[in-house]
Amino acid sequence: MERTQALYHSAIDLATNPKHTRWLCPLLLVTDAVLCALIIWKVPYTEIDYSTYMVQVSQYLAGERDYTLIEGPTGPLVYPAAHLYIYSALSWLTTGGRDIWPAQWVFGGVYLGVLAVVMGCYAGVEAPPYLFPLLILSKRLHSLFVLRLFNDCFAAGALFIAIYAYQKRMWTLGSIAFSLGVGVKMSLLLALPGVVMVLGQGMEVNRALRNLAIMAQIQALLAVPFLPVNARGYISRAFEFTRRFLFKWTVNWRFVGEDTFLSSSFAQALAFANLGLLAIFVLTRWTGPSGLSVPDLLRRVYRPLPARVEQQISLRVTPDFVMTTILSSLAIGMLCARSLHYQFYAYIAWATPFLLWKSGLHPGLIYLVWAAQEWAWNVYPSTDTSSKVVIGCLAVQVIGTWWGTRNDLGGEKRPVKKGDEHTHID
Repeated sequence: MERTQALYHSAIDLATNPKHTRWLCPLLLVTDAVLCALIIWKVPYTEIDYSTYMVQVSQYLAGERDYTLIEGPTGPLVYPAAHLYIYSALSWLTTGGRDIWPAQWVFGGVYLGVLAVVMGCYAGVEAPPYLFPLLILSKRLHSLFVLRLFNDCFAAGALFIAIYAYQKRMWTLGSIAFSLGVGVKMSLLLALPGVVMVLGQGMEVNRALRNLAIMAQIQALLAVPFLPVNARGYISRAFEFTRRFLFKWTVNWRFVGEDTFLSSSFAQALAFANLGLLAIFVLTRWTGPSGLSVPDLLRRVYRPLPARVEQQISLRVTPDFVMTTILSSLAIGMLCARSLHYQFYAYIAWATPFLLWKSGLHPGLIYLVWAAQEWAWNVYPSTDTSSKVVIGCLAVQVIGTWWGTRNDLGGEKRPVKKGDEHTHID
């Protein structure tokens, strides 16, 4: 009996004690490296968008600089310029896309590199070891990287590099990484509200504004070859907010029916829901490090707080706050997105275990919700049932994270007097 109890307690310690991630992460990385190699070797490559990327790249390499004239078999180029530069390199590596094998190995390397960064992010918040196997078990995620070669893989990688850098308080590096990710695909803008809240409290306000300026400057630099020719055309294509979505490709809202899906009222309702959820998180969760109201946060632009107070606020922007804020912002955007395609799972898959953990769910429920979400994203084509599960799992993550973090950064706040005004900080 005593031996059984000892084994039980050892198993619990192995599953919950963060110190075990030191040896678990390398083991999982090696395991996944072998798995990626087997997938590339044994599973046939699936052509979806890569050939279109190659055709578009060939036009760019041939000298075309008007973004509105760059097109491929499946349509016009609708991604920012960093996408074009990355796939230009891949075009050279794969002889214009004719030899896919080298590109698959590149994506396999990218996958493992990003996975290592993701594990670093999880370790930085002392996540329990039982979460880490979920980071390598997704069938859909492996497919997106090594079998379909989507640009979302690079954008998702840039997101987690930014999170890791912010956790380590390497603010400028994180902002550069995030902006480069946006330069691959504008979907990353869904995480921007969280990034702004992290930067706005992680440093003195003028420095935060400089970081936002760096992000904008990077976008301008990426667009330099195209702006002199047709600046408006570049912006409208690279950041096309009015794009019409096809019902047949949607993963998330199929159950509402095509007429509703295509209606402007449905799009407006989703936009208001997105703004509403962001407002709730800003007002009740994301200002925790400062203890300030939103107007007081903004007032710092022209009425700075004492340096000591700014330092106190900055120190409370912890690795946990960074990851929770940015990933919950992303999850809100995904939940309220008008249409998610399969490649969007590149952003969701590695965020889900963390958000479910922050929700306070029992480990068994975390695995159950993760499995349901994984099943739904592997149903092709999507069905009413699978799309309901997609929305349901995202809703659990958003609502659960909001509820589960209700006591984070709590405690009694004490006023800090500056002139005739009072600000509050713990």
